Amino acid sequence: MNKKQKILLVLIGFCMLLVVGLVGFNVLMPKPEIQPDDVEVMERSVQEEVADEPKAEEKAEEKEFVNIYFIGKNEHNEEVYKAVKRVYNKDVDGSKIRFAVNSLIRGPKQEEQQRGVYTEIPSGSQVINITEMPDKVVVNLNSSFVIGGGTESLYKRLYQLIKTVKLNTSLPVYLFIDGQRADVVGGEGIMLAQPLSNSSLDN
Repeated sequence: MNKKQKILLVLIGFCMLLVVGLVGFNVLMPKPEIQPDDVEVMERSVQEEVADEPKAEEKAEEKEFVNIYFIGKNEHNEEVYKAVKRVYNKDVDGSKIRFAVNSLIRGPKQEEQQRGVYTEIPSGSQVINITEMPDKVVVNLNSSFVIGGGTESLYKRLYQLIKTVKLNTSLPVYLFIDGQRADVVGGEGIMLAQPLSNSSLDN
């Protein structure tokens, strides 16, 4: 071993001793307590949102929802049919199909409208009755449902109804206007294949 190698070994040994000594010093020495004034709090760049606490009655019972189809815009600003959730209570609202159709005809709530949701169903539209039988459902609306707005608007409101009823019953659903089966609707004479389905307006 030459002189240079000896010096290098001595330096390495010294460095190792120094490192060991510093580690031991940090472990053994008591650390001062951090005081509140010693911590600098930076202003948050993102505001934190706190979720609302569930209400006591919502915690006590699990809510059931019904989807109703209105119209809105997607992230690309394209017009789409939007399913809106509504709280449903069987004891108060009756069957899902009855509640869904009545909610659809009444239109979107104010808070839903503020989110850009709207309907093509005219404001004068009313449910005359909804007859539920073991093998089918008959939805009887007044003539205001099919009057005005033009062909495109009529197609949209019919699709709103079709999508809503198909989502809320497994039974065949038939549309009646003022008590008459609506196989042809509107002044333009749009053919409507029944029972209602997604292909009812394909003719």
